[in-house]
Amino acid sequence: MKNDTKKNRTKHRNGGGPPAPVVHLEFTHPAAASVCVAGTFNDWRPEVTPMIPIGEGRWAKELALPPGTYEYCVVVDGAFLPDPLTQETVPNPFGGVNSVVRVSQTQPEPSVAPAERSNPS
Repeated sequence: MKNDTKKNRTKHRNGGGPPAPVVHLEFTHPAAASVCVAGTFNDWRPEVTPMIPIGEGRWAKELALPPGTYEYCVVVDGAFLPDPLTQETVPNPFGGVNSVVRVSQTQPEPSVAPAERSNPS
């Protein structure tokens, strides 16, 4: 039996360059059953980026993103919501707003973009 090590190799997304900066997101919603993140970095597909429950209604996710500007929303039990504590938003085509995160190669690791929502909608 031949052992094919090529199949087991991990491909690097950035071509072997420096690792992508890490963006740390946190969100608080005591009544949420599930929280995900959807944005331009994942083609607005929340199911591919679930947040991890860390206790007391808090959720967290670390994203390794190449430098750039990204729009995103937090998806709470299927409802798309802007990050309430984000410093920058832009209007979206649905009459709401998207949160904006800017990632630079020199950004401290991890950068914190906390989000908190005290009143469930």
